[in-house]
Amino acid sequence: MCPHMNEKPDIAVLLPCHNEAATIGYVVDDFPAQLGDARIYVFDNCCTDETAAIARDHGATVIVEPRKGKGYVIESMLDKVVADYYIMADGDDTYPADKAGELLAPVLGGQADMTVGARLAEYDGASFRPLHVAGNSLVRRLINWIFRADLTDILSGYRAFNRKVARRVPVVSSGFEVETELTAQMLYYRLKIVEVQVPYRGRPEGSQSKLRTFRDGLRVLWKLFSLARSFKPLTCFGGAGLVLLTLGVAAGIAPVYDYAVHQYVYHVPLAILATGFIILAAISVFLGILLHAINWRLKEMHNVMVRGRD
Repeated sequence: MCPHMNEKPDIAVLLPCHNEAATIGYVVDDFPAQLGDARIYVFDNCCTDETAAIARDHGATVIVEPRKGKGYVIESMLDKVVADYYIMADGDDTYPADKAGELLAPVLGGQADMTVGARLAEYDGASFRPLHVAGNSLVRRLINWIFRADLTDILSGYRAFNRKVARRVPVVSSGFEVETELTAQMLYYRLKIVEVQVPYRGRPEGSQSKLRTFRDGLRVLWKLFSLARSFKPLTCFGGAGLVLLTLGVAAGIAPVYDYAVHQYVYHVPLAILATGFIILAAISVFLGILLHAINWRLKEMHNVMVRGRD
């Protein structure tokens, strides 16, 4: 339930960390300065440095998540922290805490279930590694195409959201692809996303990124394929069926011509290939229709269960 309009909202700041000793103290200090009584939670994700000790010294509550991976951390965040509103940022001091109020405003006002700090309008040369902006653009285009959305930054880790999101959105990713999943889940369950433009800083000296460009990029692309297959089965399998049907028709031109002109099929291998393609196309379309019906029913059941908990 949302807090009464005269009550002070309960806000939790969630900071996933893996070896962020160089910056976590500054980040933990910055958010209370902007948000007052907000509770600060630092999630120690297999840290081998002094991140946890520094966070405690600066007043944060430290929760240990032993499974290494940002997706596991976010799953743990949503399970273990109960609040009215949440802000999620990184512990590397790349996101400006002074934008937290602006990020929260649409959620507090009921105009959005989640706001995303879109970073691509203002960033410096050290903010992104080579290929990261291009990769973000590819992911954005695919997500917008799959869900008919108009977002500009899919991969931002700076987000604010309400308790409805924490209760309704499942997280099954283990790594950095989790931001893509969060965005897709929001769109799939028809929850409202609003973007807020924020500047994005490069990491301070002594802080190192844990993101691996090609490995994590491939994981994000695989996650996109998995999401399209799971959330849009009719589009995914229907599209595959259309491709197979086109190949079947192309392969069948010569055998059909043979039979029409000579009443005999000379291109037997092509006839067999065309038949196989068309059968596969029919199976693919049927599978897409079946999974679409199952998907719709599962979404209905999910919504009923969530309303029952609320």
